[in-house]
Amino acid sequence: MNFSIVVPIYNEQESIDELYRTIVGALDDIDPCYEIIMVDDGSMDGSYAILKELAARDERLKVIRFRRNFGQTAAMSAGFDAASGAIIIPMDGDLQNDPADIPRLIEKIHEGYDVVSGWRSDRKDTFVTRKIPSILANALISSSTGVHLHDYGCTLKAYRREVLDGINLYGEMHRFVPALASQVGARVAELPVRHHPRRHGVSKYGISRTVRVILDLMTVKFLLAYSTKPIQLFGKWGLYTLLAGCCSGAMTIYMKLFENLSMNRNPLFIMTAFLLFMGVQFIVLGLLGELNARTYYEAQGKPIYVVRDRINLGKGDQGRGTG
Repeated sequence: MNFSIVVPIYNEQESIDELYRTIVGALDDIDPCYEIIMVDDGSMDGSYAILKELAARDERLKVIRFRRNFGQTAAMSAGFDAASGAIIIPMDGDLQNDPADIPRLIEKIHEGYDVVSGWRSDRKDTFVTRKIPSILANALISSSTGVHLHDYGCTLKAYRREVLDGINLYGEMHRFVPALASQVGARVAELPVRHHPRRHGVSKYGISRTVRVILDLMTVKFLLAYSTKPIQLFGKWGLYTLLAGCCSGAMTIYMKLFENLSMNRNPLFIMTAFLLFMGVQFIVLGLLGELNARTYYEAQGKPIYVVRDRINLGKGDQGRGTG
Protein backbone atom coordinates (compact mmCIF):
# COMPACT_ATOMS: atom_id res chain seq x y z
CA MET A 1 0.00 0.00 0.00
CA ASN A 2 1.55 3.30 -1.12
CA PHE A 3 -0.86 5.91 0.24
CA SER A 4 -3.39 6.10 3.06
CA ILE A 5 -5.91 8.95 3.15
CA VAL A 6 -7.31 9.51 6.66
CA VAL A 7 -10.54 11.51 6.99
CA PRO A 8 -12.29 12.24 10.32
CA ILE A 9 -16.05 12.46 9.82
CA TYR A 10 -18.52 14.10 12.18
CA ASN A 11 -22.05 14.84 10.93
CA GLU A 12 -20.98 15.32 7.31
CA GLN A 13 -23.61 13.27 5.48
CA GLU A 14 -24.04 15.87 2.72
CA SER A 15 -20.32 15.90 1.92
CA ILE A 16 -19.24 12.25 2.13
CA ASP A 17 -20.24 11.03 -1.32
CA GLU A 18 -18.65 13.96 -3.17
CA LEU A 19 -15.55 13.79 -0.96
CA TYR A 20 -15.10 10.09 -1.73
CA ARG A 21 -15.47 10.65 -5.49
CA THR A 22 -13.00 13.54 -5.56
CA ILE A 23 -10.39 11.59 -3.57
CA VAL A 24 -10.71 8.61 -5.91
CA GLY A 25 -10.51 10.90 -8.92
CA ALA A 26 -7.35 12.56 -7.61
CA LEU A 27 -5.52 9.30 -6.79
CA ASP A 28 -6.59 6.90 -9.53
CA ASP A 29 -4.55 8.80 -12.09
CA ILE A 30 -1.28 8.69 -10.13
CA ASP A 31 -1.33 5.33 -8.32
CA PRO A 32 -4.13 2.78 -7.84
CA CYS A 33 -2.43 1.28 -4.77
CA TYR A 34 -4.03 3.35 -2.00
CA GLU A 35 -6.65 3.18 0.73
CA ILE A 36 -9.11 5.65 2.18
CA ILE A 37 -9.80 5.43 5.92
CA MET A 38 -12.83 7.39 7.08
CA VAL A 39 -13.35 7.57 10.85
CA ASP A 40 -16.92 8.26 11.96
CA ASP A 41 -16.38 10.24 15.16
CA GLY A 42 -19.78 9.46 16.71
CA SER A 43 -21.90 11.15 14.02
CA MET A 44 -25.57 11.59 14.88
CA ASP A 45 -26.83 11.99 11.31
CA GLY A 46 -26.75 9.51 8.43
CA SER A 47 -22.98 9.65 7.91
CA TYR A 48 -22.30 6.06 8.94
CA ALA A 49 -25.00 4.63 6.66
CA ILE A 50 -23.46 6.42 3.68
CA LEU A 51 -19.96 5.28 4.64
CA LYS A 52 -21.15 1.69 5.01
CA GLU A 53 -22.77 1.78 1.57
CA LEU A 54 -19.65 3.21 -0.09
CA ALA A 55 -17.39 0.67 1.65
CA ALA A 56 -19.56 -2.17 0.34
CA ARG A 57 -18.85 -0.97 -3.23
CA ASP A 58 -15.14 -0.22 -2.83
CA GLU A 59 -12.86 -2.37 -0.68
CA ARG A 60 -10.24 0.38 -0.70
CA LEU A 61 -12.52 2.38 1.59
CA LYS A 62 -12.09 1.39 5.24
CA VAL A 63 -14.51 2.69 7.87
CA ILE A 64 -13.98 3.02 11.62
CA ARG A 65 -16.94 4.00 13.78
CA PHE A 66 -16.56 5.41 17.30
CA ARG A 67 -19.16 4.70 19.97
CA ARG A 68 -19.34 8.42 20.75
CA ASN A 69 -17.71 11.68 19.73
CA PHE A 70 -14.07 11.60 20.91
CA GLY A 71 -12.81 14.58 18.90
CA GLN A 72 -10.72 15.16 15.80
CA THR A 73 -7.40 14.18 17.37
CA ALA A 74 -8.73 10.79 18.49
CA ALA A 75 -10.28 10.19 15.04
CA MET A 76 -7.01 10.98 13.30
CA SER A 77 -5.07 8.80 15.72
CA ALA A 78 -7.38 5.86 14.99
CA GLY A 79 -6.91 6.43 11.28
CA PHE A 80 -3.12 6.59 11.63
CA ASP A 81 -3.12 3.35 13.64
CA ALA A 82 -5.17 1.56 10.97
CA ALA A 83 -3.26 2.96 8.00
CA SER A 84 -0.91 0.68 6.08
CA GLY A 85 0.38 3.13 3.47
CA ALA A 86 3.97 4.32 3.25
CA ILE A 87 2.65 7.90 3.04
CA ILE A 88 -0.27 8.95 5.25
CA ILE A 89 -2.37 11.98 4.31
CA PRO A 90 -5.05 13.32 6.69
CA MET A 91 -7.67 15.79 5.49
CA ASP A 92 -10.97 17.31 6.64
CA GLY A 93 -14.29 15.76 5.70
CA ASP A 94 -16.17 18.99 4.98
CA LEU A 95 -14.91 19.54 1.39
CA GLN A 96 -12.91 22.63 2.39
CA ASN A 97 -9.65 20.77 1.69
CA ASP A 98 -9.21 19.93 -2.00
CA PRO A 99 -8.21 16.31 -2.82
CA ALA A 100 -6.66 17.65 -6.04
CA ASP A 101 -3.78 18.93 -3.87
CA ILE A 102 -2.89 15.41 -2.69
CA PRO A 103 -0.63 14.59 -5.69
CA ARG A 104 1.33 17.82 -5.04
CA LEU A 105 1.88 16.84 -1.40
CA ILE A 106 3.06 13.38 -2.44
CA GLU A 107 5.42 14.90 -5.02
CA LYS A 108 6.90 17.13 -2.30
CA ILE A 109 7.40 14.09 -0.04
CA HIS A 110 9.29 12.40 -2.86
CA GLU A 111 11.69 15.35 -2.94
CA GLY A 112 13.06 14.05 0.36
CA TYR A 113 10.81 15.60 3.00
CA ASP A 114 9.27 13.63 5.87
CA VAL A 115 6.37 16.01 6.56
CA VAL A 116 4.62 18.34 4.12
CA SER A 117 2.14 20.72 5.73
CA GLY A 118 -0.64 22.40 3.78
CA TRP A 119 -0.94 26.18 3.94
CA ARG A 120 -4.38 27.69 3.29
CA SER A 121 -2.90 30.88 1.84
CA ASP A 122 -6.33 32.04 0.59
CA ARG A 123 -8.45 30.84 3.48
CA LYS A 124 -12.23 30.99 3.02
CA ASP A 125 -13.27 31.54 6.65
CA THR A 126 -14.58 34.44 8.72
CA PHE A 127 -11.92 37.03 9.46
CA VAL A 128 -12.62 37.86 13.12
CA THR A 129 -13.52 34.48 14.61
CA ARG A 130 -11.30 32.21 12.49
CA LYS A 131 -8.51 34.04 10.65
CA ILE A 132 -7.27 36.40 13.39
CA PRO A 133 -7.08 33.70 16.13
CA SER A 134 -5.37 31.41 13.60
CA ILE A 135 -2.73 34.01 12.69
CA LEU A 136 -1.94 34.65 16.36
CA ALA A 137 -1.90 30.93 17.22
CA ASN A 138 0.39 30.06 14.30
CA ALA A 139 2.84 32.80 15.26
CA LEU A 140 2.85 31.63 18.89
CA ILE A 141 3.30 27.96 17.96
CA SER A 142 6.08 28.74 15.47
CA SER A 143 8.04 30.85 17.96
CA SER A 144 7.57 28.31 20.78
CA THR A 145 8.45 25.16 18.83
CA GLY A 146 11.04 26.55 16.42
CA VAL A 147 9.19 24.97 13.46
CA HIS A 148 7.95 27.93 11.45
CA LEU A 149 4.74 27.23 9.54
CA HIS A 150 2.07 29.62 8.34
CA ASP A 151 -0.83 27.26 9.02
CA TYR A 152 -0.59 24.63 11.76
CA GLY A 153 -4.38 24.27 11.71
CA CYS A 154 -4.62 22.96 8.15
CA THR A 155 -5.54 19.27 8.40
CA LEU A 156 -4.30 18.49 4.88
CA LYS A 157 -0.75 17.24 5.39
CA ALA A 158 1.43 14.37 4.22
CA TYR A 159 3.60 12.21 6.49
CA ARG A 160 5.99 9.39 5.96
CA ARG A 161 4.73 6.45 7.98
CA GLU A 162 7.90 6.12 10.11
CA VAL A 163 7.46 9.70 11.35
CA LEU A 164 4.04 8.91 12.84
CA ASP A 165 5.02 5.54 14.33
CA GLY A 166 6.64 7.12 17.40
CA ILE A 167 4.06 9.86 18.01
CA ASN A 168 1.05 9.43 20.31
CA LEU A 169 -1.71 12.03 20.09
CA TYR A 170 -3.78 13.42 22.98
CA GLY A 171 -6.00 16.45 23.51
CA GLU A 172 -5.77 18.69 20.42
CA MET A 173 -2.29 17.48 19.53
CA HIS A 174 -2.95 16.61 15.88
CA ARG A 175 -2.06 20.16 14.79
CA PHE A 176 1.35 19.88 16.49
CA VAL A 177 2.52 16.75 14.67
CA PRO A 178 5.01 18.68 12.45
CA ALA A 179 6.62 20.14 15.59
CA LEU A 180 6.66 16.76 17.35
CA ALA A 181 8.10 15.15 14.21
CA SER A 182 10.90 17.70 14.16
CA GLN A 183 11.93 16.35 17.57
CA VAL A 184 13.04 13.13 15.87
CA GLY A 185 14.80 14.92 13.03
CA ALA A 186 12.03 14.96 10.43
CA ARG A 187 12.45 17.32 7.47
CA VAL A 188 9.39 19.58 7.34
CA ALA A 189 8.16 21.56 4.33
CA GLU A 190 5.10 23.73 3.68
CA LEU A 191 3.03 23.88 0.51
CA PRO A 192 0.19 26.30 -0.38
CA VAL A 193 -3.08 24.42 -0.91
CA ARG A 194 -6.56 25.40 -2.00
CA HIS A 195 -9.29 26.09 0.51
CA HIS A 196 -13.00 26.15 -0.31
CA PRO A 197 -15.92 27.73 1.56
CA ARG A 198 -18.02 25.30 3.58
CA ARG A 199 -21.01 24.23 1.48
CA HIS A 200 -22.86 21.92 3.86
CA GLY A 201 -23.56 21.91 7.58
CA VAL A 202 -21.87 24.13 10.14
CA SER A 203 -18.31 24.36 11.43
CA LYS A 204 -17.49 22.25 14.47
CA TYR A 205 -14.76 24.66 15.58
CA GLY A 206 -15.07 27.92 17.49
CA ILE A 207 -12.91 30.56 19.08
CA SER A 208 -12.97 28.57 22.35
CA ARG A 209 -10.56 26.10 20.71
CA THR A 210 -7.82 28.75 21.03
CA VAL A 211 -7.67 28.16 24.79
CA ARG A 212 -7.22 24.41 24.31
CA VAL A 213 -4.53 25.01 21.70
CA ILE A 214 -2.56 27.23 24.11
CA LEU A 215 -2.76 24.59 26.85
CA ASP A 216 -1.60 21.86 24.47
CA LEU A 217 1.19 24.14 23.27
CA MET A 218 2.57 24.19 26.82
CA THR A 219 2.68 20.39 26.73
CA VAL A 220 4.37 20.34 23.33
CA LYS A 221 6.96 22.90 24.41
CA PHE A 222 7.79 20.79 27.45
CA LEU A 223 8.00 17.59 25.37
CA LEU A 224 10.28 19.21 22.79
CA ALA A 225 12.66 20.81 25.27
CA TYR A 226 12.58 18.86 28.55
CA SER A 227 10.93 15.45 28.14
CA THR A 228 14.25 13.63 28.83
CA LYS A 229 15.65 16.20 31.29
CA PRO A 230 12.89 17.71 33.47
CA ILE A 231 15.38 18.60 36.20
CA GLN A 232 16.86 21.16 33.79
CA LEU A 233 13.56 23.06 33.89
CA PHE A 234 12.32 22.61 37.43
CA GLY A 235 15.77 22.49 39.00
CA LYS A 236 16.74 25.76 37.34
CA TRP A 237 13.68 27.55 38.68
CA GLY A 238 14.23 25.90 42.05
CA LEU A 239 17.76 27.33 42.27
CA TYR A 240 16.55 30.77 41.19
CA THR A 241 13.82 30.67 43.83
CA LEU A 242 16.22 29.52 46.56
CA LEU A 243 18.63 32.32 45.62
CA ALA A 244 15.82 34.86 45.82
CA GLY A 245 14.82 33.41 49.21
CA CYS A 246 18.40 33.70 50.52
CA CYS A 247 18.61 37.32 49.36
CA SER A 248 15.28 38.09 50.99
CA GLY A 249 16.43 36.37 54.21
CA ALA A 250 19.72 38.29 54.22
CA MET A 251 17.82 41.56 53.83
CA THR A 252 15.53 40.56 56.69
CA ILE A 253 18.51 39.90 58.99
CA TYR A 254 20.18 43.15 57.93
CA MET A 255 17.04 45.15 58.72
CA LYS A 256 16.82 43.42 62.12
CA LEU A 257 20.44 44.07 63.09
CA PHE A 258 21.03 47.54 61.66
CA GLU A 259 17.60 49.14 61.37
CA ASN A 260 16.03 47.56 64.46
CA LEU A 261 13.03 46.32 62.47
CA SER A 262 11.32 43.38 64.15
CA MET A 263 11.36 40.28 61.97
CA ASN A 264 7.76 39.37 62.76
CA ARG A 265 6.67 42.76 61.39
CA ASN A 266 8.77 42.49 58.25
CA PRO A 267 6.94 41.08 55.19
CA LEU A 268 10.32 40.01 53.77
CA PHE A 269 10.48 37.32 56.47
CA ILE A 270 7.26 35.73 55.15
CA MET A 271 8.55 36.07 51.58
CA THR A 272 11.80 34.35 52.59
CA ALA A 273 9.96 31.35 54.02
CA PHE A 274 7.71 31.16 50.96
CA LEU A 275 10.57 31.36 48.45
CA LEU A 276 12.70 28.77 50.26
CA PHE A 277 9.74 26.40 50.44
CA MET A 278 8.93 26.90 46.73
CA GLY A 279 12.59 26.39 45.77
CA VAL A 280 12.67 23.03 47.49
CA GLN A 281 9.36 22.11 45.86
CA PHE A 282 10.67 22.92 42.38
CA ILE A 283 13.78 20.79 42.88
CA VAL A 284 11.78 17.86 44.27
CA LEU A 285 9.37 18.16 41.30
CA GLY A 286 12.34 18.02 38.92
CA LEU A 287 13.73 14.91 40.62
CA LEU A 288 10.33 13.19 40.44
CA GLY A 289 10.17 14.12 36.76
CA GLU A 290 13.57 12.51 36.23
CA LEU A 291 12.33 9.29 37.85
CA ASN A 292 9.22 9.30 35.64
CA ALA A 293 11.28 9.95 32.51
CA ARG A 294 13.57 7.02 33.30
CA THR A 295 10.58 4.78 34.03
CA TYR A 296 8.96 5.78 30.71
CA TYR A 297 12.02 5.12 28.58
CA GLU A 298 13.55 2.15 30.39
CA ALA A 299 10.37 0.19 31.12
CA GLN A 300 9.39 0.28 27.43
CA GLY A 301 12.91 -0.09 26.13
CA LYS A 302 12.56 3.24 24.30
CA PRO A 303 15.82 4.94 23.30
CA ILE A 304 16.32 8.67 23.80
CA TYR A 305 17.63 8.97 20.25
CA VAL A 306 16.40 8.21 16.74
CA VAL A 307 18.69 6.83 14.02
CA ARG A 308 18.04 7.80 10.38
CA ASP A 309 20.39 5.25 8.78
CA ARG A 310 23.16 2.73 9.52
CA ILE A 311 26.15 1.62 7.48
CA ASN A 312 28.21 -1.56 8.02
CA LEU A 313 26.29 -2.60 11.12
CA GLY A 314 25.01 -6.12 11.55
CA LYS A 315 21.76 -6.94 13.31
CA GLY A 316 23.56 -7.54 16.56
CA ASP A 317 25.22 -4.13 16.42
CA GLN A 318 22.11 -2.06 15.79
CA GLY A 319 21.00 -1.57 19.36
CA ARG A 320 17.57 -0.20 20.21
CA GLY A 321 17.49 3.02 18.17
CA THR A 322 14.88 3.17 15.44
CA GLY A 323 15.22 4.72 12.03
